[in-house]
Amino acid sequence: MLADFCFSDLLLYVPIEGALRDGGTQSKAVTDDGSVGGDSEFVVAGHVRPSTSQTLYRHDLIGEHIEESERPLIARSMKLGEIIEGETNVSSIRELVRVLCIPVRHEGKTIAVLSRESIPNVGRAPGELERTYIDIFNRFARMIASGEFPFASDDSDAKESPRVGDGVVVLDKASCVQYASPNAVSALHRMGVHANLDGMRLGGLGLDDESIRSAFNVGLPVTEEVERGDVILLVRAIPMLDSMGVSGAVVLFRDVTEVRQRDRLLLSKDATIREIHHRVKNNLQTISSLLQLQARRLDSLQAQEAIAESVRRIRSIALVHETLSREAGDAVAFAAILRPLVQMVAEAVTSSDRHIAFEVKGDGGKLPAEVATPMAVVLTELLQNTADHAFVQGPAPDGGRQVLVELDRTPEDFEVRVIDNGVGVPEGFSIATAKGLGLSIVRALVTSDLRGTFEFETRPDGAPGSVFVVRIPQEPLH
Repeated sequence: MLADFCFSDLLLYVPIEGALRDGGTQSKAVTDDGSVGGDSEFVVAGHVRPSTSQTLYRHDLIGEHIEESERPLIARSMKLGEIIEGETNVSSIRELVRVLCIPVRHEGKTIAVLSRESIPNVGRAPGELERTYIDIFNRFARMIASGEFPFASDDSDAKESPRVGDGVVVLDKASCVQYASPNAVSALHRMGVHANLDGMRLGGLGLDDESIRSAFNVGLPVTEEVERGDVILLVRAIPMLDSMGVSGAVVLFRDVTEVRQRDRLLLSKDATIREIHHRVKNNLQTISSLLQLQARRLDSLQAQEAIAESVRRIRSIALVHETLSREAGDAVAFAAILRPLVQMVAEAVTSSDRHIAFEVKGDGGKLPAEVATPMAVVLTELLQNTADHAFVQGPAPDGGRQVLVELDRTPEDFEVRVIDNGVGVPEGFSIATAKGLGLSIVRALVTSDLRGTFEFETRPDGAPGSVFVVRIPQEPLH
């Protein structure tokens, strides 16, 4: 904002304490009373270019070390704690540069110098806008030198905060308009304010001026959105202070109508998508209930088991849609799906004489819906397969029947490991040739839909049991 008001580059020079000079002598750049002693050295800690004018420097100067001999006015302003104006030669651009040095004060001490740097204007009279903006900058410069700016607290959002080019209104101590830039007048015209602004209060013109009154009352910047008809303005009121208190204010306007309409449209679409997920979940639950009713009418045990497996697969997909119906966006935290999914399988395979302890470790982060849905089916099949084949009837292994699901997310892939302490797999077992329906479904979903890998490993600790590993590369996860 300040760079735009002064049509110049702004550089922040911070003194380096204890800088070593040639010859090995040490000079403390900042003394206890905030002044500079000896030959000083500064580092450029900030460099801002104006959007209202051309920049003076082609490259950022941030991080460059500057000797006192290169910027004597900076060192003088730092030492005296006063605003100093003058001209200096800058070797990097080989031109005479007009410099306004402003001491930056904090808690009564000068801690840095803000320098306004520009090419001297020769033979050109500034216009009203330029004179007004320079006056605004000079008032803020005096606030910086007295330690009143920047403000201790600020409500601004750098991404959305209005810029000087969006529209400026200058208010006097009585909050009446002293000056309005052409862009500010245009913004107010879009809101239906066509009266002459000079000497008027914005509230008297029908504009909501709550932010302006708040800024005058508390002496701090206030940002609010003002909506009138189909137009939405972001209004930021920044008070200007002097020894008597608030002496006026700068009001920045930004027309955010299109942005807010887009945001509202996105929110509406997001709500619609979540409602669709909710309805899909309800439809899947209805299908699941119909299949269960059909299973009760069947006499074939094999047919009942086949329908029960189908119901579990449908319920696992329904879990994904249920989670998506509660969260904004098209990605879902996979752990939020996995835990109820594990509980569903545990309830189906656990009985009074056969207890299996399931545990989930890790957090796979968020997955897109198109990845989370097949992964939910994959985990359902793996857990069901483990419960059916890893633990035979008879005494439980030492420590009980245990199934561990580990989630891991790396920059390269998303990995799920299902580990059990059961009897292991038959000799000669191969995932590629496995004929079981569950493993066939897992293999097809992982390799075809998710472009991942499905592998079997023995337990690294040599204990009995098996480890099934699913790895999904990073590409489908975006």
